[in-house]
Amino acid sequence: MKILVVDDERFIRSSLKELLEMESHTVDAAENGPDAIKMAESEKYDVIFCDIKMPGMDGVEVLTQLIADGVETPVVMISGHGDIETAVDCMRRGAFDFIEKPLDLNRILITVKNASEKGALVKENKVLKKRIYGQEMIGESEPILRVKEMIGKVAPTDASVLVIGPNGSGKELVARSLHQLSGRSMMPYVEVNCAAIPSELIDSELFGHKKGSFTSAIKDHKGKFEQADGGTIFLDEIGDMSLAAQAKVLRCLQEKKITPVGGDKDIAVDVRVIAATNKDIQAEIAKGNFREDLYHRLSVIVIKVPKLDDRKDDIPLLVDYFIGKICSDSGKPDKEFTPEAVKALVNKEWSGNIRELRNVVERLIILGGDPVTESDVKLYVNL
Repeated sequence: MKILVVDDERFIRSSLKELLEMESHTVDAAENGPDAIKMAESEKYDVIFCDIKMPGMDGVEVLTQLIADGVETPVVMISGHGDIETAVDCMRRGAFDFIEKPLDLNRILITVKNASEKGALVKENKVLKKRIYGQEMIGESEPILRVKEMIGKVAPTDASVLVIGPNGSGKELVARSLHQLSGRSMMPYVEVNCAAIPSELIDSELFGHKKGSFTSAIKDHKGKFEQADGGTIFLDEIGDMSLAAQAKVLRCLQEKKITPVGGDKDIAVDVRVIAATNKDIQAEIAKGNFREDLYHRLSVIVIKVPKLDDRKDDIPLLVDYFIGKICSDSGKPDKEFTPEAVKALVNKEWSGNIRELRNVVERLIILGGDPVTESDVKLYVNL
């Protein structure tokens, strides 16, 4: 295994390096945070040991930067007696474990083994997730390729993203892809349908509440922003959010803090925000229904998802994909669609976009013949 040891104390750095090399590991050492980050970005390490208390750039900053840069290597924090609270905070931020000084040989070796196994699982999981989401982003038309290119550029950053597009066009998929391809992919991803939450409950849902803050508050409740701490929150149908809730979301984005309903203390949160809407936000701003300052906070990057009628070349690929998925989920062999049937689907107007296409394919699989013909399409689909 290849291990990186980061510590400003030469004795601890040398001792840990020697100890790990005795166990046949390859060990590099860095005496400060900037050097460690450069090494971790240029080399593939199985485990990184990082001291918390270092001059200049401390271990917390090193951990935060590594995660932001998408370095997937498990990071084990080395803490002195007075650093335990900080070490626990590091684990909440994404560290794998922490070890107290003075260092214990058996504990170090066990941690190396566990971190190595975790690192392998994380890498495998990330590959699988990328494969899954890449397969679901079906299409090779110019409009969808532009969306994919934008996702690839934006995902590694922490920039707020506003996804715009009609209902059923795949805005949720864009949001999930942005999260899964980001450095936050192993942290929480929390979805919020703003249109589905009653206005009187939106504060509690987003920011949480304290026990006794209202009649049915029988215990403390973590809001969606706190649940998403360290990861991504997806605010779907943001255009339907009340102005009062918009003001609180704006404060959260500006100050990176929330206040639960009935609480008197702020809670710091580190959350990337992705929002989506099917509305013309500029028109909503003009009507006084949406805050312009919140719009500018959310729209650092704007991704426009095309409607299906603007990417008809992708319909045959989408039909094939849905046939395979629907038949697989139901435990049935794939049903064939004739070229004429697929052409009829291409020629249809899709007001419901990809969601409607999926439902139509499922209907034809259930009701149509084998193979599904153009006559089936005319009979069971409102062309």
